Amino acid sequence: MSLQRKLSRILIALILTLPVHAADQHWLRVSSDHFVVLTDAGQKAGHDTAARFEQMRAMFGQLLMRNKIKMGEPLQIIAVGDNKEYQQLAPTANGPSAPGFWLSGEDRIFIVLNLSRPDSWRAIEHPFAHYWLNYNYPPTPAWFDEGFAEYFASLNLTGKNAEFGSDPELNPIYESGVAADETSNLKSFTEILQNPVWLAWPDLLTMKNRVVNGREGTHHTLFYAQSWILVDYLINKDKLSDAGKYFGLVELQKVPVEQAIQQAFGMTTEQLDHEVKSYFHSLTPLFTTLDASKRQGIPSAPEGTTQSPLPFSLEEVSTSAKDVPLPEAQALVDEMELRIPERRPRAFNDLEKLTDNPKTETVVAHRALSWAYVQKGDTENAFEELNAAMHMDANDPWTRLGLALASYHSGERGARIQGLANMMESLHIVIDEYPDFAEAYNMLGWAQLQGGGPNAAIQSLKMAVQLAPREEGYQLRLAQAYFSAKKFAEASEILTRLKQSDDRQIASAAAKDLSDLPFLEKYGVPPEDASAPKQVTSASTSSASVAQKKEVSDDDDDQPATKPASLEPKIDRRPVKFLKVRILSVDCSKAPAAELSVSTGSRKLTMNVADYKSVALIGVDKFSCAWKNMPVNINYRASGKTTGDLVSIEIQ
Repeated sequence: MSLQRKLSRILIALILTLPVHAADQHWLRVSSDHFVVLTDAGQKAGHDTAARFEQMRAMFGQLLMRNKIKMGEPLQIIAVGDNKEYQQLAPTANGPSAPGFWLSGEDRIFIVLNLSRPDSWRAIEHPFAHYWLNYNYPPTPAWFDEGFAEYFASLNLTGKNAEFGSDPELNPIYESGVAADETSNLKSFTEILQNPVWLAWPDLLTMKNRVVNGREGTHHTLFYAQSWILVDYLINKDKLSDAGKYFGLVELQKVPVEQAIQQAFGMTTEQLDHEVKSYFHSLTPLFTTLDASKRQGIPSAPEGTTQSPLPFSLEEVSTSAKDVPLPEAQALVDEMELRIPERRPRAFNDLEKLTDNPKTETVVAHRALSWAYVQKGDTENAFEELNAAMHMDANDPWTRLGLALASYHSGERGARIQGLANMMESLHIVIDEYPDFAEAYNMLGWAQLQGGGPNAAIQSLKMAVQLAPREEGYQLRLAQAYFSAKKFAEASEILTRLKQSDDRQIASAAAKDLSDLPFLEKYGVPPEDASAPKQVTSASTSSASVAQKKEVSDDDDDQPATKPASLEPKIDRRPVKFLKVRILSVDCSKAPAAELSVSTGSRKLTMNVADYKSVALIGVDKFSCAWKNMPVNINYRASGKTTGDLVSIEIQ
């Protein structure tokens, strides 16, 4: 075969591995100081998108008076120029109207925009506000979080000004999950608040988050509307510092709501009600825009109630652009699509095609496949893909993060690839690239704790907590690190606070650790089951005394046969491991003992329980012998290659 024919076949194979519409695409990576945009819409569109995000970041800082703004989780922005291509990428649950969507994950956040629609960045303002709050503001009640997110969603950036205060739900085209033909049945905030019946303020201020499986429900409710106007009032009446006093009173000092309102705002609940309602009715642009929408259809940019100069113009934002080869760009898009369940099979197949061809094989494709395998619990194939990516670029931070995540979730502490020390090395590379990455510090702390370095773990976990002050899971792990370092007072302080958490699992775990604290302080290890051992009163009748007798060595013949049982616990020094598994069956025929048959996808294991009533449970109140074919997370101590002793079960 001639060289020309060989080259022609390679070119055809390259084109066939890409979507038909991708053959003539030109992808760019446009970078500003804080954001990176992958786009096929040209350099100017990429620049303007990055600049808009820089402006939104600056506006958040101005609103909450933050000079330093932390980005506790990396963001990946994909800006698509073609509407048809965007529709092929968007989640079906996102609705056909939304020109942008937001995908959260433990490794990063993906933002995808439809640049064929004007101001598509406005579609993600609400989750963007939550992102900034999570990493830059202390924990606050649901009304403030949602009220601020809705207020931020009213932000409209023009050529010269930043406008706030419009009704964000008067623009339902930007509401995720709402079809165009459904919006006629939804009321805007202005319409909802025109109703004379509002929620009583003590009820509103004590409501919990309405988040199910990481998703909020519709925003067209009195809770969202009233929270929005209250935050609008606090910001524009310069009362955010008073709100800070209120949070301190109710969250830390546990002062009743009405008393806290009086102390923080200097007014009664009735006076606050009058002030906020009067403020709402004074906002003439809201009612003007509502009337116009009923006469002319929904305007593209509802009129704001306040405006201020832009922190800087689009032209003042400096960006750089770099060409991205088609195979790499396609792999980057597929990497995002893996996070969307209904898009995952197609993306997985695309990535396999890319890696099968030496001309289209990239680091991105291998590391993306590894992520997919980790989600399936297929550690072996995940590490194979990571190995291939490492051979191509050992310093790629996302590949290094993939290695850490695979080790973190496998329960094997990096076995078969790098080991615990190399997992830590990988995380240091990630942190060098993304110094505000809270989850990287959390995983590093876990690895250091597993490696027997509690003091190093404390420093890493303190950074994780500092970067993500609202993440109670990090705080719980920090308390456990304090336990390991024998710093019981510090651990107790954290656990006492977490015991009051609204998260039932966090509160339960903190309460258990607190109850274990006296035992841990006395013996240096936590009790093996949920309750501290009972006082042994009869050496001849207690199981503890039997175990003690068996431990007497042959060299100790002069020891009395009826040696009293010691109160010192037997220390099980086997490391506790973690696995994501599926329970196949539970055998309770030898109750209270139980035997669980579980599968990791690639192998079957047997987990033994001496007394299933003593197993720590998360997400469920009672152990069931009828569990079958259900996904769970387990902690266990290995007793053989395919057997182990169960420590805890978390029902997903």
